[in-house]
Amino acid sequence: MNIPLAEFLRPSTLEEVVGQKHILGEGKLLRRIAKTKYIPNMIFYGPPGVGKTTVANIIAKISDRKLYKLNATTDSLKDIKDIIGDLDTFLGYKGVVVYIDEIHHFPKRTQQVLLEYMENGKITLIGSTTENPYFHIFKAILSRATVVEFKPLTNEDIEEGLKTAINKVEKENKIKINIESNVLKEIPKLSDGDFRRGLNILEILINSREEDKITFKDLEEVAGEKVLNFDRDGDSHYDVLSAFQKSIRGSDPDGAVFYLAMLIKGGDLISICRRLLVIASEDIGLAHPQAITIVKACVDSARELGFPEARIPLAEAVIFLATCPKSNSAYLALDKAMRDLNSKNIGEMPVHLKDSHYNGAKAMGRGVEYKYPHNYENNYVKQNYLPESLKGCTYYNYGNNKIEKLSEAYWNNIKNK
Repeated sequence: MNIPLAEFLRPSTLEEVVGQKHILGEGKLLRRIAKTKYIPNMIFYGPPGVGKTTVANIIAKISDRKLYKLNATTDSLKDIKDIIGDLDTFLGYKGVVVYIDEIHHFPKRTQQVLLEYMENGKITLIGSTTENPYFHIFKAILSRATVVEFKPLTNEDIEEGLKTAINKVEKENKIKINIESNVLKEIPKLSDGDFRRGLNILEILINSREEDKITFKDLEEVAGEKVLNFDRDGDSHYDVLSAFQKSIRGSDPDGAVFYLAMLIKGGDLISICRRLLVIASEDIGLAHPQAITIVKACVDSARELGFPEARIPLAEAVIFLATCPKSNSAYLALDKAMRDLNSKNIGEMPVHLKDSHYNGAKAMGRGVEYKYPHNYENNYVKQNYLPESLKGCTYYNYGNNKIEKLSEAYWNNIKNK
């Protein structure tokens, strides 16, 4: 087909737009705007390829307004004034919508002129930007416009859109396109939330196919790199996560970095971050109590950066954890306590530990025999803290590492063991 696939499939209704249900779903902001045909000044904020221009087109058409498109990287103040000068020629339209892509590139003076036309009602502005509008757009414009955030598309959104694209191409060209299901699952991972990028990959695969079926090998050739064939939600993905954690637990930084590379290739930032936070407490634990703080900082950096840069703090966290001393003593202590809680008749907690900060508590014996540790030497006094049925139980055993051994020696000395 001669028309680019992205243009051929450009939606003509809001229902056809891929993703963005948080603003396009029933009862959501842009759906309500479309129904009332009242268009306020708006700033569309979000990454490329997520539907900003398409939605502006649809909304302008629904409201029967003339749509003018400008790009702040190539157009100027003169282009805006030319539009204003032609306003009287737009017969049959109920107004003008000026859509300005990459509006943050306009200098402040140009944005001020736009503000003047917005205020006198000559135009309705829809600005589009990939940069945070609160940092890059004239504050007076922001005060008169509604900021609408477009989110990166999920892999599921893109996969569904690709299936729709294939159906339309098949009907239009009266052909049958055979494509392996794992190819359709992998293209969204290569798209990084950009549906247009996914359509471009699909278009190349369709137009360059020589065999009856589009295969995973074809996708690797188009992508220009090896594509890992594992399903983010399938067994193979969890196998990689398991190998990842076991390599860190086993203090093997090489294995840990290798499996991190596989997970990064799979594009699942959330699973990597969650697993690192678990490992910091489950496998390093009290052997290096600050590990969780350091890893949290790396994880926050990765989430803020996104791929590809996120790989750098992730690598730092992985190597740090793999080379840390290890202890699962806290994890084991809690597990043992949970088992007792689930399997034994615990009975009452000691009465001297119960809340005594209310009238009548003393008469009921609450807190009467409690010994306040800070009133004793070394801030310690021996008393029972467990229910009678569990008296003498040991849940926490010091780990065999420097920090816990120092702690054990300290308390053995204090408690005169």
